[in-house]
Amino acid sequence: MKIHQQNYETLSEAMNSLKEQGFTYEFDFKNAHLIKQQNNGEFKAHQLKIVEIHRFEGMTNPDDSAILYAIQCEDGSKGLLVDAYGVYADPEKTAFIDQIEILSE
Repeated sequence: MKIHQQNYETLSEAMNSLKEQGFTYEFDFKNAHLIKQQNNGEFKAHQLKIVEIHRFEGMTNPDDSAILYAIQCEDGSKGLLVDAYGVYADPEKTAFIDQIEILSE
């Protein structure tokens, strides 16, 4: 599993770096699907693969805790999904993410 393949200091640093690596879409979770915000493509969990996972803990504010997922779709498009964790996590989104296959190295 490619968790923390590279250590990033901030969420924005990780997002910028992964966008340079081709993860150009921004995903949102709605109605049990991942949505590509730029062109409204919809994907179910079985159509996705998690390529990398990066976890960030808020140094001064627990509200800043987040997980960044680098995801590849079956159509070849790649993008990013940000989720909170702990008490701030969306249980439906977390359950959906748990269904996505995580690629191993």
